[in-house]
Amino acid sequence: MKYQDCIEALQASEEAEAAHEARLIAANINPATGLASDYLNHFNEAIMLLELMSSCPDCRDDFLAWQPMSYRQHFEASHFKGRELAIAAYDAADSNLRGCLDTLAGTMTAVLEATRAAMSADLPPERITALAEHAATWLRPLVARTGAVINGKAGIALPEAPQAVVDGLMKR
Repeated sequence: MKYQDCIEALQASEEAEAAHEARLIAANINPATGLASDYLNHFNEAIMLLELMSSCPDCRDDFLAWQPMSYRQHFEASHFKGRELAIAAYDAADSNLRGCLDTLAGTMTAVLEATRAAMSADLPPERITALAEHAATWLRPLVARTGAVINGKAGIALPEAPQAVVDGLMKR
């Protein structure tokens, strides 16, 4: 292969990569992780119903009708404009990121299913409200952590305290 052919092939590859990244961005998929935050809507819907239960007890039936969905199931059932791309990008995403996302989603699903099971019993309204508030309190930080994974922010190290930086420099 000639040098010029190599340069042209490299440029074509870079252009294809840039075009793919642009498609991901247009579909609201994080190009760095290959994951879409639209999946969080599935859990946010359940949290919203839990939060409304104290003022709108009828939301209990809507909450009890909520069904767990995997990332793939969510996009297969959604009207998300880039759903096929979201599924393909998820499949191509780093397996560690997918594992983190799936673990967090599984944890949120377990909390929601346990809450649904408890609310299926004949409980007084004040117990249902307390249970809903407790579950929402558990879920909010899990959704935030899942969002951090989706947006590639989960592995960002916090800056060291100034004294730790000085101590590190003195050890050199």
